[in-house]
Amino acid sequence: MKFSVSTEAAKWFIDEFDLEPDAHVRFLTKIYGGIPTVYPDYYLGMSVGEKGDAIFKVVVENIIFYIDNRDAWLLDEYNLNIELRKDEVEYIFTKSEDK
Repeated sequence: MKFSVSTEAAKWFIDEFDLEPDAHVRFLTKIYGGIPTVYPDYYLGMSVGEKGDAIFKVVVENIIFYIDNRDAWLLDEYNLNIELRKDEVEYIFTKSEDK
């Protein structure tokens, strides 16, 4: 039940989306299409610029990355680590030992 974004991944988001300091990047669940998750038929999407009711939040390189309270179930049993590998962002779900 942890959420993290590596410094390298944060820099990628800053470059790709031309983010200014204190920008908000929200990760949310979608039913059709997007970034695969550990849940069949549910995908991860993202939106830039929205402030919300963040239950999981990290600030990296002055950018606020978060998961809204409505999507908290996504991390009920898993951790989500967002990392940059081979110049591409990877969304890594691992089973949480916290529960």
